[in-house]
Amino acid sequence: MDKKKIGIIGATGYTGSELVRILTNHPEVEIAMITSESRAGDLFSDVHPFLQGIADQKLVSINDIDDYELDLVFLALPHGVSMDFVKRFKDKKFKIIDLSGDFRLSSKEIYEAWYKINHIYPEGIKNAIFGSPELYYNKIKEANLIANPGCFPTTAILGLAPLLEANLIETDRIIVDSKTGVTGAGIKAKNVNLYSNVNDNFKAYGLKNHRHTIEIQGILDQVSGKETLIQFTPHLLPVDRGILTTIYARPTEKIDEISLKKLYASFYANAPFVRLRKEAPAIKDVRGTNYCDLFVTYDERTNMVIAVSVIDNLIKGAAGQAIQNMNIMFGLDETSGLNLIPLNP
Repeated sequence: MDKKKIGIIGATGYTGSELVRILTNHPEVEIAMITSESRAGDLFSDVHPFLQGIADQKLVSINDIDDYELDLVFLALPHGVSMDFVKRFKDKKFKIIDLSGDFRLSSKEIYEAWYKINHIYPEGIKNAIFGSPELYYNKIKEANLIANPGCFPTTAILGLAPLLEANLIETDRIIVDSKTGVTGAGIKAKNVNLYSNVNDNFKAYGLKNHRHTIEIQGILDQVSGKETLIQFTPHLLPVDRGILTTIYARPTEKIDEISLKKLYASFYANAPFVRLRKEAPAIKDVRGTNYCDLFVTYDERTNMVIAVSVIDNLIKGAAGQAIQNMNIMFGLDETSGLNLIPLNP
Protein backbone atom coordinates (compact mmCIF):
# COMPACT_ATOMS: atom_id res chain seq x y z
CA MET A 1 0.00 0.00 0.00
CA ASP A 2 1.30 3.45 -0.93
CA LYS A 3 2.07 5.69 1.98
CA LYS A 4 -0.36 8.51 2.73
CA LYS A 5 1.00 11.95 1.87
CA ILE A 6 0.82 14.43 4.74
CA GLY A 7 1.13 18.19 4.91
CA ILE A 8 1.97 20.09 8.08
CA ILE A 9 0.82 23.70 7.94
CA GLY A 10 2.79 25.80 10.39
CA ALA A 11 6.19 24.41 11.36
CA THR A 12 7.81 26.88 13.71
CA GLY A 13 5.95 26.02 16.94
CA TYR A 14 6.13 23.17 19.42
CA THR A 15 3.16 21.36 17.89
CA GLY A 16 4.69 21.44 14.41
CA SER A 17 7.97 20.04 15.67
CA GLU A 18 6.21 17.26 17.60
CA LEU A 19 4.17 16.29 14.54
CA VAL A 20 7.34 15.99 12.47
CA ARG A 21 9.22 14.15 15.23
CA ILE A 22 6.51 11.48 15.56
CA LEU A 23 5.46 11.20 11.90
CA THR A 24 9.05 10.75 10.74
CA ASN A 25 8.93 7.18 12.08
CA HIS A 26 5.29 6.45 11.22
CA PRO A 27 5.24 3.35 8.97
CA GLU A 28 2.18 4.30 6.91
CA VAL A 29 2.70 7.96 6.01
CA GLU A 30 5.26 10.32 4.55
CA ILE A 31 5.59 14.04 5.19
CA ALA A 32 5.17 15.58 1.72
CA MET A 33 5.27 19.24 2.71
CA ILE A 34 5.87 21.46 5.72
CA THR A 35 4.96 25.12 5.54
CA SER A 36 6.16 28.29 7.17
CA GLU A 37 5.39 31.71 5.81
CA SER A 38 8.13 33.38 7.86
CA ARG A 39 10.83 30.74 7.18
CA ALA A 40 10.00 29.50 3.68
CA GLY A 41 13.17 28.31 1.96
CA ASP A 42 14.88 27.35 5.21
CA LEU A 43 15.32 23.77 6.31
CA PHE A 44 13.00 22.46 9.00
CA SER A 45 16.09 21.51 11.01
CA ASP A 46 17.25 25.14 10.83
CA VAL A 47 14.13 26.05 12.79
CA HIS A 48 14.36 23.02 15.10
CA PRO A 49 18.07 22.08 15.31
CA PHE A 50 17.42 19.00 17.47
CA LEU A 51 16.09 17.35 14.29
CA GLN A 52 19.25 17.99 12.23
CA GLY A 53 20.02 14.95 10.10
CA ILE A 54 16.56 13.57 10.84
CA ALA A 55 14.15 16.09 9.32
CA ASP A 56 16.04 18.36 6.92
CA GLN A 57 13.08 19.04 4.64
CA LYS A 58 12.84 22.48 3.03
CA LEU A 59 9.98 24.66 4.26
CA VAL A 60 7.54 26.00 1.68
CA SER A 61 4.68 28.49 1.55
CA ILE A 62 1.00 27.57 1.86
CA ASN A 63 0.63 29.06 -1.61
CA ASP A 64 2.57 26.07 -3.00
CA ILE A 65 0.05 23.53 -1.72
CA ASP A 66 -1.31 22.77 -5.21
CA ASP A 67 2.10 21.36 -6.12
CA TYR A 68 1.51 18.44 -3.75
CA GLU A 69 -1.06 15.63 -3.85
CA LEU A 70 -1.95 15.47 -0.18
CA ASP A 71 -4.21 13.01 1.61
CA LEU A 72 -4.36 14.95 4.87
CA VAL A 73 -3.05 18.15 6.41
CA PHE A 74 -2.43 19.06 10.03
CA LEU A 75 -3.04 22.70 10.89
CA ALA A 76 -0.53 23.78 13.55
CA LEU A 77 -1.75 27.36 13.28
CA PRO A 78 -2.92 29.91 15.87
CA HIS A 79 -6.56 30.41 16.80
CA GLY A 80 -8.18 32.71 14.27
CA VAL A 81 -5.79 31.68 11.48
CA SER A 82 -6.90 28.07 10.99
CA MET A 83 -10.39 29.11 9.95
CA ASP A 84 -8.90 31.12 7.08
CA PHE A 85 -7.11 28.01 5.77
CA VAL A 86 -10.17 25.75 6.12
CA LYS A 87 -12.39 28.24 4.32
CA ARG A 88 -9.85 28.79 1.55
CA PHE A 89 -9.21 25.09 0.89
CA LYS A 90 -12.60 23.61 1.80
CA ASP A 91 -13.08 22.11 -1.67
CA LYS A 92 -9.75 20.27 -1.77
CA LYS A 93 -9.67 16.48 -1.54
CA PHE A 94 -7.41 16.27 1.51
CA LYS A 95 -8.73 15.74 5.01
CA ILE A 96 -7.95 18.33 7.68
CA ILE A 97 -7.05 17.99 11.36
CA ASP A 98 -7.05 21.40 13.01
CA LEU A 99 -5.11 21.75 16.26
CA SER A 100 -6.42 25.24 17.04
CA GLY A 101 -9.66 26.04 18.83
CA ASP A 102 -11.42 27.41 15.75
CA PHE A 103 -13.85 24.49 15.29
CA ARG A 104 -14.13 22.94 18.76
CA LEU A 105 -17.17 24.84 20.00
CA SER A 106 -20.81 24.41 19.07
CA SER A 107 -21.56 27.74 17.37
CA LYS A 108 -20.12 30.94 15.93
CA GLU A 109 -21.75 32.91 18.74
CA ILE A 110 -20.16 30.86 21.53
CA TYR A 111 -16.78 30.98 19.80
CA GLU A 112 -16.87 34.75 19.45
CA ALA A 113 -18.00 35.22 23.07
CA TRP A 114 -15.07 33.21 24.46
CA TYR A 115 -12.30 33.84 21.90
CA LYS A 116 -13.16 37.49 21.18
CA ILE A 117 -12.50 36.88 17.46
CA ASN A 118 -14.94 37.05 14.54
CA HIS A 119 -15.49 33.58 13.10
CA ILE A 120 -15.46 33.76 9.30
CA TYR A 121 -16.38 30.14 8.54
CA PRO A 122 -19.27 28.92 10.74
CA GLU A 123 -20.02 26.15 8.23
CA GLY A 124 -16.81 24.52 9.41
CA ILE A 125 -18.11 24.49 12.98
CA LYS A 126 -21.16 22.54 11.84
CA ASN A 127 -19.11 20.02 9.85
CA ALA A 128 -16.21 19.46 12.23
CA ILE A 129 -16.00 16.39 14.47
CA PHE A 130 -14.48 16.81 17.92
CA GLY A 131 -11.41 14.59 17.81
CA SER A 132 -11.62 12.65 21.06
CA PRO A 133 -11.07 9.04 19.92
CA GLU A 134 -12.27 7.62 23.23
CA LEU A 135 -15.66 9.30 22.74
CA TYR A 136 -16.21 9.73 18.99
CA TYR A 137 -14.26 6.96 17.27
CA ASN A 138 -16.99 6.09 14.75
CA LYS A 139 -17.60 9.73 13.78
CA ILE A 140 -13.87 10.35 13.38
CA LYS A 141 -13.65 7.42 10.93
CA GLU A 142 -15.98 9.22 8.52
CA ALA A 143 -14.81 12.80 9.12
CA ASN A 144 -13.13 15.20 6.71
CA LEU A 145 -12.53 17.95 9.28
CA ILE A 146 -11.38 17.19 12.81
CA ALA A 147 -11.26 19.73 15.63
CA ASN A 148 -8.43 18.32 17.71
CA PRO A 149 -9.20 18.76 21.45
CA GLY A 150 -7.38 21.24 23.63
CA CYS A 151 -4.84 19.95 26.13
CA PHE A 152 -6.69 20.93 29.31
CA PRO A 153 -10.04 19.69 27.93
CA THR A 154 -8.48 16.29 27.12
CA THR A 155 -7.61 15.70 30.78
CA ALA A 156 -10.95 16.96 32.07
CA ILE A 157 -13.17 15.20 29.53
CA LEU A 158 -11.45 11.82 29.87
CA GLY A 159 -11.49 12.15 33.65
CA LEU A 160 -15.21 12.93 33.82
CA ALA A 161 -16.84 11.13 30.87
CA PRO A 162 -17.50 7.76 32.61
CA LEU A 163 -19.15 9.48 35.58
CA LEU A 164 -21.35 11.72 33.47
CA GLU A 165 -22.44 9.05 31.00
CA ALA A 166 -23.55 6.92 33.97
CA ASN A 167 -25.31 9.92 35.60
CA LEU A 168 -23.35 9.28 38.80
CA ILE A 169 -22.42 12.86 39.70
CA GLU A 170 -24.11 16.21 40.11
CA THR A 171 -23.65 18.23 36.94
CA ASP A 172 -23.82 21.72 38.42
CA ARG A 173 -20.84 21.68 40.80
CA ILE A 174 -17.85 20.07 39.12
CA ILE A 175 -14.39 21.41 39.95
CA VAL A 176 -11.54 20.96 37.48
CA ASP A 177 -8.18 22.03 38.88
CA SER A 178 -5.33 21.83 36.34
CA LYS A 179 -1.57 22.43 36.32
CA THR A 180 0.45 22.77 33.11
CA GLY A 181 4.01 23.16 31.93
CA VAL A 182 5.11 26.31 30.10
CA THR A 183 5.03 24.79 26.60
CA GLY A 184 1.27 25.19 26.79
CA ALA A 185 1.83 28.92 26.23
CA GLY A 186 3.50 28.28 22.87
CA ILE A 187 6.98 28.92 21.53
CA LYS A 188 6.83 32.71 21.24
CA ALA A 189 8.41 34.69 24.06
CA LYS A 190 5.89 36.22 26.45
CA ASN A 191 6.23 37.74 29.90
CA VAL A 192 4.30 34.82 31.35
CA ASN A 193 6.85 32.23 30.24
CA LEU A 194 10.06 34.13 30.92
CA TYR A 195 12.45 32.11 33.06
CA SER A 196 12.38 34.72 35.83
CA ASN A 197 8.58 34.47 36.04
CA VAL A 198 8.34 30.69 35.86
CA ASN A 199 11.34 29.37 37.76
CA ASP A 200 10.76 28.76 41.47
CA ASN A 201 7.19 29.99 41.05
CA PHE A 202 3.63 28.68 40.81
CA LYS A 203 0.47 30.60 39.99
CA ALA A 204 -3.13 30.38 38.85
CA TYR A 205 -4.32 32.22 35.75
CA GLY A 206 -7.44 32.60 33.61
CA LEU A 207 -9.73 32.44 36.64
CA LYS A 208 -13.44 32.21 35.76
CA ASN A 209 -13.02 32.88 32.04
CA HIS A 210 -10.37 30.60 30.52
CA ARG A 211 -11.60 29.68 27.03
CA HIS A 212 -11.07 25.96 27.60
CA THR A 213 -13.90 26.10 30.15
CA ILE A 214 -16.57 26.25 27.48
CA GLU A 215 -14.88 23.51 25.43
CA ILE A 216 -14.91 21.17 28.43
CA GLN A 217 -18.47 22.09 29.30
CA GLY A 218 -19.79 21.74 25.74
CA ILE A 219 -18.48 18.20 25.26
CA LEU A 220 -19.54 17.08 28.73
CA ASP A 221 -23.05 18.40 28.01
CA GLN A 222 -23.13 15.95 25.10
CA VAL A 223 -21.79 13.07 27.20
CA SER A 224 -24.22 13.61 30.07
CA GLY A 225 -27.24 14.61 28.01
CA LYS A 226 -27.81 17.60 30.28
CA GLU A 227 -26.21 20.94 31.06
CA THR A 228 -23.01 20.85 33.08
CA LEU A 229 -21.38 23.67 35.03
CA ILE A 230 -17.61 23.48 35.28
CA GLN A 231 -15.42 25.52 37.62
CA PHE A 232 -12.10 25.34 35.75
CA THR A 233 -8.86 26.88 37.03
CA PRO A 234 -5.51 26.39 35.29
CA HIS A 235 -2.14 26.88 36.99
CA LEU A 236 1.36 27.32 35.56
CA LEU A 237 4.03 24.89 36.76
CA PRO A 238 7.78 25.55 36.51
CA VAL A 239 8.23 22.54 34.18
CA ASP A 240 8.48 22.36 30.40
CA ARG A 241 5.70 19.89 29.53
CA GLY A 242 2.87 17.92 31.12
CA ILE A 243 -0.59 18.53 32.58
CA LEU A 244 -1.98 17.17 35.83
CA THR A 245 -5.69 17.71 36.45
CA THR A 246 -7.53 16.93 39.67
CA ILE A 247 -11.31 16.69 39.41
CA TYR A 248 -13.82 16.89 42.27
CA ALA A 249 -17.47 15.87 41.87
CA ARG A 250 -20.30 14.93 44.22
CA PRO A 251 -22.11 11.63 43.53
CA THR A 252 -25.87 11.57 43.06
CA GLU A 253 -26.23 8.14 44.67
CA LYS A 254 -24.38 5.84 47.02
CA ILE A 255 -21.14 4.68 45.47
CA ASP A 256 -18.15 2.60 46.48
CA GLU A 257 -14.53 2.34 45.37
CA ILE A 258 -14.86 -1.04 43.66
CA SER A 259 -17.85 -0.12 41.49
CA LEU A 260 -16.21 3.20 40.60
CA LYS A 261 -13.09 1.50 39.28
CA LYS A 262 -15.17 -1.08 37.39
CA LEU A 263 -17.06 1.77 35.72
CA TYR A 264 -13.85 3.32 34.39
CA ALA A 265 -12.44 -0.06 33.35
CA SER A 266 -15.57 -0.80 31.32
CA PHE A 267 -15.74 2.67 29.76
CA TYR A 268 -12.12 2.58 28.60
CA ALA A 269 -11.90 -1.14 27.79
CA ASN A 270 -11.14 -0.38 24.12
CA ALA A 271 -9.08 2.78 24.62
CA PRO A 272 -5.42 1.87 24.00
CA PHE A 273 -4.04 5.18 25.27
CA VAL A 274 -5.97 5.43 28.53
CA ARG A 275 -4.20 3.71 31.41
CA LEU A 276 -6.10 3.24 34.67
CA ARG A 277 -3.60 3.53 37.47
CA LYS A 278 -3.55 1.93 40.92
CA GLU A 279 -2.23 5.14 42.46
CA ALA A 280 -2.33 8.80 41.55
CA PRO A 281 -0.04 9.34 38.51
CA ALA A 282 2.56 12.05 37.94
CA ILE A 283 3.33 13.95 34.75
CA LYS A 284 6.62 12.09 34.27
CA ASP A 285 4.62 8.86 34.03
CA VAL A 286 3.37 9.97 30.60
CA ARG A 287 6.15 12.28 29.43
CA GLY A 288 6.85 11.89 25.72
CA THR A 289 3.83 9.62 25.09
CA ASN A 290 0.24 9.65 23.90
CA TYR A 291 -1.06 8.16 27.15
CA CYS A 292 -3.65 9.66 29.43
CA ASP A 293 -3.17 8.11 32.87
CA LEU A 294 -6.24 8.16 35.12
CA PHE A 295 -6.77 7.44 38.78
CA VAL A 296 -10.20 7.59 40.40
CA THR A 297 -11.19 7.23 44.04
CA TYR A 298 -14.05 7.99 46.42
CA ASP A 299 -13.71 9.91 49.68
CA GLU A 300 -16.39 8.74 52.11
CA ARG A 301 -15.60 11.53 54.59
CA THR A 302 -16.44 14.33 52.14
CA ASN A 303 -18.73 12.28 49.86
CA MET A 304 -16.66 13.30 46.84
CA VAL A 305 -15.39 11.46 43.80
CA ILE A 306 -11.80 12.47 43.01
CA ALA A 307 -10.19 11.79 39.64
CA VAL A 308 -6.60 12.56 38.68
CA SER A 309 -5.75 12.79 34.98
CA VAL A 310 -2.28 13.35 33.46
CA ILE A 311 -1.04 13.81 29.90
CA ASP A 312 1.90 15.18 27.98
CA ASN A 313 0.34 18.40 26.74
CA LEU A 314 2.31 18.38 23.47
CA ILE A 315 1.44 14.78 22.58
CA LYS A 316 -1.89 13.50 23.92
CA GLY A 317 -2.79 17.16 24.35
CA ALA A 318 -1.89 18.06 20.76
CA ALA A 319 0.27 16.27 18.16
CA GLY A 320 -0.14 12.68 19.39
CA GLN A 321 -3.92 12.86 19.62
CA ALA A 322 -3.97 14.43 16.15
CA ILE A 323 -1.97 11.49 14.78
CA GLN A 324 -4.27 9.08 16.62
CA ASN A 325 -7.18 10.76 14.81
CA MET A 326 -5.32 10.52 11.50
CA ASN A 327 -4.85 6.78 11.99
CA ILE A 328 -8.58 6.33 12.59
CA MET A 329 -9.51 8.46 9.56
CA PHE A 330 -7.27 6.34 7.31
CA GLY A 331 -8.49 3.04 8.76
CA LEU A 332 -5.07 2.27 10.23
CA ASP A 333 -4.23 0.72 13.56
CA GLU A 334 -5.11 3.43 16.07
CA THR A 335 -1.72 3.09 17.76
CA SER A 336 0.40 3.16 14.59
CA GLY A 337 3.44 5.39 15.03
CA LEU A 338 2.46 6.14 18.62
CA ASN A 339 4.04 3.27 20.53
CA LEU A 340 6.08 5.66 22.63
CA ILE A 341 7.50 4.72 26.04
CA PRO A 342 7.43 7.34 28.82
CA LEU A 343 10.64 9.25 29.58
CA ASN A 344 11.08 8.78 33.31
CA PRO A 345 13.00 10.23 35.03
